[in-house]
Amino acid sequence: MAASLVLAKTFKSFADLAAAYKEGVDYSIKKRSGLHPHIAVVAPHGGAIEPPTSQIASDIAGQEFSCYLFEGIRKSNNYKALHLTSEYFDERKCLELIADCDQVVTVHGCKEGEVEVLLGGRDKALAVLIAEALEAEGVRARLEGHDFTGTASTNICNQGKSKAGVQLELTEALRESPDAVAGVVRAVRRVLMQAAGIGA
Repeated sequence: MAASLVLAKTFKSFADLAAAYKEGVDYSIKKRSGLHPHIAVVAPHGGAIEPPTSQIASDIAGQEFSCYLFEGIRKSNNYKALHLTSEYFDERKCLELIADCDQVVTVHGCKEGEVEVLLGGRDKALAVLIAEALEAEGVRARLEGHDFTGTASTNICNQGKSKAGVQLELTEALRESPDAVAGVVRAVRRVLMQAAGIGA
């Protein structure tokens, strides 16, 4: 079943992906509930799909927040095979995890730009707070002027209780900079800790 390459860009749902590829062979799903499960951090294109977004999402979540990772584990062609567009990402375990979440932050990777984070999603207030925290860490943040708006109602970042989340697109240049990655983790964690009422 998984021997041939079926392009993920043809998929319209997670069911389409699951019909073409096998869990445990092509991809893995990891999830955990945090001490404050009303906040979740999600990497829908983790593992070898958009590395290292799994580790970044996990580090942001820590023990405090819930975390979901969909990870590509194929030997090759992870992006082509497993990059299910965020608007179509309706994997059941993920939807169950974030259904009661007040805040959902998704972590993605993109090739565009310099060392920067492109923010999208429907939770504009939270996005502004994260952007300000990123800038305070010396990481450039853009709230507009890019193509990653993340505002579709079906986008996985907008599937929490409020139907409004934040999408973070981390450029390739940023993901290759350990210092910038560390700054992103600190900034987003600080904002989420404040949102949870537990300080930074």
